[in-house]
Amino acid sequence: MRSASLNQSLLKWYDRHARNLPWRVSPEDRKLGEIPDPYLIWLSEVMLQQTTVAAVKDYFEKFTNAWPSVEDLAAADEEDVMKAWAGLGYYSRARNLKKCADTVARDHGGRFPEAEDALLKLPGIGPYTAAAIATIAFDRHAAVVDGNVERVLTRLTQIETPLPEAKSQIKDVMATLTPHDRPGDFAQAVMDLGATICTPKRPACGLCPWMSDCKVQNSSLAEALPRKAPRKEKPTRYGAAFVAVDRESGAILLRRRPPKGLLGGMTEVPGTDWSEAFDVSGAQEHVPFPSEWRICAGVVKHTFTHFHLRLTVLRAYAPQDILRMVEGTWWSPPAALDEEALPTVMRKYCRQRSTKWRLHGFTAGRLVPPRRSCCHQDQQRRTRAGHSSCPEAA
Repeated sequence: MRSASLNQSLLKWYDRHARNLPWRVSPEDRKLGEIPDPYLIWLSEVMLQQTTVAAVKDYFEKFTNAWPSVEDLAAADEEDVMKAWAGLGYYSRARNLKKCADTVARDHGGRFPEAEDALLKLPGIGPYTAAAIATIAFDRHAAVVDGNVERVLTRLTQIETPLPEAKSQIKDVMATLTPHDRPGDFAQAVMDLGATICTPKRPACGLCPWMSDCKVQNSSLAEALPRKAPRKEKPTRYGAAFVAVDRESGAILLRRRPPKGLLGGMTEVPGTDWSEAFDVSGAQEHVPFPSEWRICAGVVKHTFTHFHLRLTVLRAYAPQDILRMVEGTWWSPPAALDEEALPTVMRKYCRQRSTKWRLHGFTAGRLVPPRRSCCHQDQQRRTRAGHSSCPEAA
């Protein structure tokens, strides 16, 4: 492999075509002496785990405006950090983000360590993130391998071993290719090549600076790489969410999830555990307080990394003394819901509290079979007449 020729041609391409990203120092500015901010590199790399650049940009701006330095983030209240993270997913990252900021501020004087082995000792930093920070922020020689890099290098060298088994081979190739001069720019160049040229579908081989050296260029094999081991089918879990509403203000009753585990420390409405064996007919055993609970039409669907989730939503007006009845809860007015630390799945069923809900009876701990509403009868008439279905059901 002609490593020197490959990295020279790629860096030349990167100098002309580098993506403009808010956490990145451009090649032009690097030549003028500007150096990357390790805090911004660390923050962006944590956010980008399992998340796209497009989804991260607004969150990155929100965080850096609120907490411009690692010391500022360390001084922040954890609840405010969780609220700012809400919607970005993989919430253990937010908890570890705060722990890491605390550690860097307390034990390292607000400065990130430069070496990979020292970075690996920080909360929430694994091998990839440690290599990325060391290389991009401090120009240390390290093999940085993300999804884009995996795709580029499996095609360049025709590695047909399926992932994740191929990861060690890919890392060895990246370590060989990465130059000691400008290793950070090289790592970002391979990422940019994968994001803009060597894309999963229809790679633009004719524009690639590595085309003449690529073993699968302009072949049908390109789109097949990297190969991946067959995925196991995800199980489906079920549960119920209890949306309690204040009759006068429309506020929703919220509580905080336990600090550890899935969605730990985030905000939610009261609900049941999620399991494959859950049956909605037993939901009455879990209601947070006695009331006329009504089942809402439709099911909230969400997918986590390891399972699908189907939630039945039940709604009721809450008595005035509810905060004394249900410990650890608070009212959140409709205008404040966007500021709550609600993960995406919780926001889905909080949004369902609109007047478009079609409600079925759920009274006195007993499910009442749903009655056919006027809307349903009107829908039947419209269907027989050849018209579209009821807009409320859409």
